[in-house]
Amino acid sequence: MTDGQYVSLAEVRDMLTAENNKRELLPMQKYALAQATDVCYITKEQADEIVSKLLQLDFLADKPALAVKIADILPKYPADVRALCAKERLVRPLDAEMIDQILDIVAPYL
Repeated sequence: MTDGQYVSLAEVRDMLTAENNKRELLPMQKYALAQATDVCYITKEQADEIVSKLLQLDFLADKPALAVKIADILPKYPADVRALCAKERLVRPLDAEMIDQILDIVAPYL
């Protein structure tokens, strides 16, 4: 991981688990590991695959933070996608087809 790179919750979970095997984690790290373990049920490889597919969409190509956020949340409904994208400055507003593309990428991992 390099500075400024976005990482998925699955990768955070894996990094903290590896670190926990080496040494005693700090209380906040233990809390973060517990949260990541409770909420994230896909592997790092699956998260990376989702992010990669999302970044291939022309309207998300320059939004790696949003792609990682989508991979972390795994939205099921169009309203969920709209909520995740609400604060992002996209080139154009998401239409139904764009939202369906995102949901189609995420669906196999639910």
